[in-house]
Formats: sequence, structure tokens, C-alpha cells
Amino acid sequence: MTSVVILDYGSGNLRSAERAVARTGADVTVTDDLSAAAAADGLVVPGVGAYAACMAGIEALGAGPVIADRVAAGRPVLGICVGMQILFERGEEHGVVTKGLGLLPGAVSRLAADRVPHMGWNTVDVPAGSRLLAGLPEGSRFYFVHSYAASDLDALGDAVVTTATHGGPFAAVVEHGPLSAAQFHPEKSADTGAQLLRNWVDAL
Repeated sequence: MTSVVILDYGSGNLRSAERAVARTGADVTVTDDLSAAAAADGLVVPGVGAYAACMAGIEALGAGPVIADRVAAGRPVLGICVGMQILFERGEEHGVVTKGLGLLPGAVSRLAADRVPHMGWNTVDVPAGSRLLAGLPEGSRFYFVHSYAASDLDALGDAVVTTATHGGPFAAVVEHGPLSAAQFHPEKSADTGAQLLRNWVDAL
């Protein structure tokens, strides 16, 4: 059975993510054990709240090198919500810049929208070649809760980028080799989120 670890570093919607991934048939463990995180077939990095707080949790656990080593070795990692954002080089919140893990290029900054946070269902533009969104039609809807995002799409280069729009386009999904990331919450996104998680687990 495919093994998946959901990394517990003090942030994230852990139990709902655990249940959602378990419904794919994977053997799911929620743990702060870095050895387990390194050994699993797939690693999920969740995250809710502030960028700086999530990075502080990652650093306190010493998880950054484990995540980076997995990516360097071609072993799958999935970041969700702020767990996606901390994969970038830096996050800018309330005038404070926090260094991220630097596994994706560019910065995360406040959405350029009249209404923030961006909360609720929104459609995404499904790009050709997306593995995470395979089998989903154009205009599929996912559930978002966030005030910040990666909006410099050019910085992402040759990554496969799925976009959504709230005040302007931003990266809703990024796929770059073994590294996948979703700004929305697949565990709260009903059938479309379940399909994304199945696609990710099936690829492990």
C-alpha cells in the first residue's frame, strides 16, 4: 500500500487532510517524525494562518532539509495552502518579508483584490499537461481561503501552472517535477479535490 505522511509541524488542517488522503486508499500517517517523512512514498506539507508562523514551525522541527532532500531526490511532495506558499523563496505579509524554503522561485504577496481574504469556491484554468488535474474539465471549482498568493507567474518558468483569478491571476496549482502545490484546500473541495488527491496518490 502506498504510504503518505502528513507533516505535523504545528500548523495545518491535519485531520481533514488525513481523512481526504485516506479515502484514496493510501496508508496515511500524521506525524512530526522526520524519519517517517523522509521514508514515505509521498509527503504532504499542510499549512494555515500566517506565512511567518508556518516557517517558524518548519524551522523548529528542522523539516526544511527533509523536504528539500525529497525534492532533490525526485520523491513527491505536495504543499497545501500556506504549505504551498512556504515552498517559495519568500513571503511578504504586513510589510514583513520571511524567507521560505526556496524550492519554487518567486514571492508570495497580498492579493491585489478589493475583497480579501479570497474565501469560497472559484474556478481554475486547467493547463495541458497537468497531472494533478488530469480528468477534470476546464472550469473546475475548488475551495479557497487565503489573502496571499504567488502572482508572479513568469517567475515560475517551466513549471506547469494552473491559474485562478481574484483581483488578478495567481498560481492555484504548481507542478514542478516531484513538487506539487495547491493554493486551495483539496480536502474541502468535494469531488474535484478528491480527484486531485487521487491523481497525486496514483502517481506515487
